[in-house]
Amino acid sequence: MRAVKMRRWLLLLTSVAGLSQAAPPARIEVAYEMTRDGSPMADVVEVLEHGGGRYQITETSSGRGVYSLLGRMKRTSRGLVDAKSVRPIEFLDERPGRDSRASFDWQARTVTTQYKEQRQTVPMPADAQDRLSFLLAFSLFPPKAKSVTYHIADGRGLSEQIYRIAGREKLKTPAGEFSTLRLVRTKNQEPGKQQERAEIWLAAELGNFPVRVLVIDKEGRRLEQMAVRISVSAP
Repeated sequence: MRAVKMRRWLLLLTSVAGLSQAAPPARIEVAYEMTRDGSPMADVVEVLEHGGGRYQITETSSGRGVYSLLGRMKRTSRGLVDAKSVRPIEFLDERPGRDSRASFDWQARTVTTQYKEQRQTVPMPADAQDRLSFLLAFSLFPPKAKSVTYHIADGRGLSEQIYRIAGREKLKTPAGEFSTLRLVRTKNQEPGKQQERAEIWLAAELGNFPVRVLVIDKEGRRLEQMAVRISVSAP
């Protein structure tokens, strides 16, 4: 039994190490359909552009049906990339009536977050990322262990997130079939509540860009993003 577990662990290490040979295209645009408990909720488009030591990720969301009343939402992350890390400089979350942001000062090693009138500056953890940049960090610098930890910044502050590598899966989407690596994040379960859970499927053919995201909240509601269209081009 122990030998079987060891072989599985070695196979997982081999597959993760192989990720470092690929990187997302210089420019990739992925359109997703977002659903809530299986019903269409929004159209989401993510665009990644990187090169020359810089990157920018832009995500726009437009609600469908009754959710169109929420208006158009836009999140942007921009920053630097070097041989060792992804370093976000600014994260913006623009929504009708409640914009927020996070700014990263890599010399002072501080993160400044702002939500409405609330503003705070806190020490920067070594693994600091924002809500968009951490996926690029994982794609370019995959972990050499069974899990990876990031401190994720947005306008409300910093939160520690631990993602466990759950293995490889073949995944069929409306945009095509991909060989994916599945990441899983869970939170401590509250009494009488559903355990919160997030799962991300990264497509090897796209340099480990996400093609499916599933979030189950503590009420048991399922929010899912599935890739429906992919465009790859020069920046």
